Amino acid sequence: MRVVHKVIKGIDTINLWVGRIGSWSILVLTLLIVFEVISRRVFNSPTIWTYEVITMVFGFHFMIVAAYALLYKSLVSVDLLYNRLSEKKQAIMDLITYFILFFPFIIFVFYISFGNAVDSWIIKETSSSLFGAPVYLTYTIVPIAFGLLVLQGISEVLKRIVILAKGESL
Repeated sequence: MRVVHKVIKGIDTINLWVGRIGSWSILVLTLLIVFEVISRRVFNSPTIWTYEVITMVFGFHFMIVAAYALLYKSLVSVDLLYNRLSEKKQAIMDLITYFILFFPFIIFVFYISFGNAVDSWIIKETSSSLFGAPVYLTYTIVPIAFGLLVLQGISEVLKRIVILAKGESL
């Protein structure tokens, strides 16, 4: 069980730090929006590049903190039945839903997005706008985010197995 605890702690630590660092991107996003509003409203000089960069930074932020949100159970869930169950029954329900719903979807998206990112890097894909932002950087975030979600899913499954084996949560 000591190895399981180390694996859980290692995965949780990775996603904790990625989430903390990734959450700072909201500050970059805010600064970009303020810059665009000032340049548009005060100086009557809107920029071409800020809309694309804002969209890319928001996409980065949304994707990179997903595993962090799973770590802290910040995702939307319907708990009408779940909260009435014992901790062991909740663990069983979690294991079933992780293996039937979570992992197939996350692994599928990881697989598809990894291929898209590789293809985008090969051709150094850029956006079709005048700014021509490097889209391959954005495509790269998707498999990274879903890879982190797979890792966090493994951590969550191991936590449920510990609950079933020991009768206690971490």
